[in-house]
Amino acid sequence: MSKGEYAVLLGDGPREFLEVADEKTKRICKEKLRYLTESPYPGRGRGDKEKLPIDGRRDRFRMHVSRTYTAIYTVLEDEKQVRVLEILPIDDAHKRYGF
Repeated sequence: MSKGEYAVLLGDGPREFLEVADEKTKRICKEKLRYLTESPYPGRGRGDKEKLPIDGRRDRFRMHVSRTYTAIYTVLEDEKQVRVLEILPIDDAHKRYGF
């Protein structure tokens, strides 16, 4: 999934999610995830993006992909990659990541 400056790579979980999702959910998710090719960082480009307050080696970000789902991702700037780690219901994301 690459058209812009960054390549968007899906982990196993997000790939499996999209395989079983209905057509409308797939379409919306893919459209929104393409925004990350232009700029994966909050405050730049399209999409509702935010840095998550998580301690770790890499920064993690979230982007709402619809009113129902949130994508959790990390950016590997040196490789110009966005790695989507999870796509989960918004309520689950709020519980897990406390935002």
